[in-house]
Amino acid sequence: MIQQNTRDSRRRLLILGAAGRDFHNFNVLYRDGPSDVDVVGFTATQIPNIDSRKYPSSLAGKLYPEGLPIWKEDDLEEVIQHQRVDQCMLAYSDLEYSKVMEISSRCLSSGAEFVLMPPEKTMVESCKPLIAVCASRTGCGKSQVSRYIINALEKQGKKCVLIRHPMPYGDLAAQAVQRFGTLEDLERHHVTIEEREEYEQHIVKGTVVYAGVDYEAILRQAEQEADVVIFDGGNNDTPFYKPDLWICVCDPHRAGHELQYYPGDLNLRCADVIVINKANTAPSGSIDVIKANIEKVNPTARCYITSSVVSVDDPDVIRGKRVVVVEDGPTLTHGGMKYGAGKVAADAYHAEIVDPRPYLVRSLTKTLEKYSHIEQVIPAMGYFPDQIKDLEESINAVPCEAVIIGTPMDLQKVVHITKPCVTVTYAVDDTEEPFLEEEVMNFISKHVK
Repeated sequence: MIQQNTRDSRRRLLILGAAGRDFHNFNVLYRDGPSDVDVVGFTATQIPNIDSRKYPSSLAGKLYPEGLPIWKEDDLEEVIQHQRVDQCMLAYSDLEYSKVMEISSRCLSSGAEFVLMPPEKTMVESCKPLIAVCASRTGCGKSQVSRYIINALEKQGKKCVLIRHPMPYGDLAAQAVQRFGTLEDLERHHVTIEEREEYEQHIVKGTVVYAGVDYEAILRQAEQEADVVIFDGGNNDTPFYKPDLWICVCDPHRAGHELQYYPGDLNLRCADVIVINKANTAPSGSIDVIKANIEKVNPTARCYITSSVVSVDDPDVIRGKRVVVVEDGPTLTHGGMKYGAGKVAADAYHAEIVDPRPYLVRSLTKTLEKYSHIEQVIPAMGYFPDQIKDLEESINAVPCEAVIIGTPMDLQKVVHITKPCVTVTYAVDDTEEPFLEEEVMNFISKHVK
């Protein structure tokens, strides 16, 4: 039973989120005021088991000495009623516009206003040059583009530090500011598979990664060791920081989605630069669809076409073999893709993909029931130990000759796989002039001392 709150009659605000943008909006807008707003708490969705926690008092500030509760979004109407909510703010990402309006209707029919916050209202300013790499959908290739940009900057002698969009699924107070300089730091911070997917390849290449919960504190620490700060957005969220260069990455495998999903549509409309990635595997005509949409809503944006080049560490392990494919989880789930780089690699080496669905267990079975578009591959779900156990058991149960690991991390560090494995990596490569590296050179000349 949700207990009714009896605090004063200030405007009572409920922030709808998924343990990321919601916390940032609170920290920037409400932690220290204004006096006429009373934040009653958060709701949570998309990520399993992130509700039933509290946003801790150490992060909530002096106005909220007991911290703030986090409820399930499934209980939205009940929370609005019992907490006497006046206004709901949507603060999470990769939602089809019909879903945004569904959530809006749930709030309005329960008597609460529904609001969206303009991106610039929650942007923190940096004292260092800052590039924001965002996207139209989850899984477009933001991290690949970030690595490309960092490599181009470092060739010019510039030290880059990357700040990754939050994924605080554990102890929020302990995760306020996290610095990852070595692979050992991943163990020290007890990161999930999803966090490893985003951090590991940067760390291996020598780039320091920051993440956490308090993104102003994170920025101030990162600025101390960077010539240039790179913000690598999560899902299709907008930047947490005011960028000197705002980049939006689009995916031709989902052409048209750049205008259909919130807030990726905002990235497309606001970006200085738009990168159409995966050109080497793009369906016929899809790049032209995206170009037409760019011309319609952001004709002054500079557009670059890139390929996402897939590599396999030992192709002979999978060539012509029966394989099971493990893909990046978020790309398949709320990103809506049916497959990722693992299937691309399987097709390239004429491997036969074994349907894993009959062999999935427990939480993975539920995941594929929820995301029924996923068919031939296993999403690497590993937010919590039980999920990792289910992933390991499911992979090993599939009758195959080899495993293709298409998720961008060394999965065998956390999952014991009993069959031969290959790891798939992918990187951005320029497809046609103008080249993206030219944009980086222009950025240096304008913004970097």
